[in-house]
Amino acid sequence: MERLLPMEVDLRTVSPLNLAFVGDGVYELMVRERLVSMANRPNKELHKLSVAQVRAEAQAEALEKIYPHLTEQEGAVYRRGRNAHTSRSGNGYHKATGLEALFGYLYLSGQMARVRELFLLTLDEKECDAVEEATV
Repeated sequence: MERLLPMEVDLRTVSPLNLAFVGDGVYELMVRERLVSMANRPNKELHKLSVAQVRAEAQAEALEKIYPHLTEQEGAVYRRGRNAHTSRSGNGYHKATGLEALFGYLYLSGQMARVRELFLLTLDEKECDAVEEATV
């Protein structure tokens, strides 16, 4: 799958916080799509479940799952995002910003298969099996 809006962007000039801005939307859309695909639920419940998975602490946990699988380049993008100066503090928030920067970078560089691969690594084994079965 290609990007939703295929406009040119020079990723060398995009700040880590701008990458995180895009990555936040990419990650949240994937969480929402997975939740809707799993079951038909009331919007209030979907919102509650989504927020629980995209909050900084949950994203920091997701990062721990995928970090060993990152390439050298992906690790560098993650660290740029993690080390970016933000108004928030706390290790979990910085890890979440790094995760979002990584997803933003991968999305903007058109690496959708890699975005999916890393997102699947954040899921538990049962959820991952269900997603893989649905795509076969």
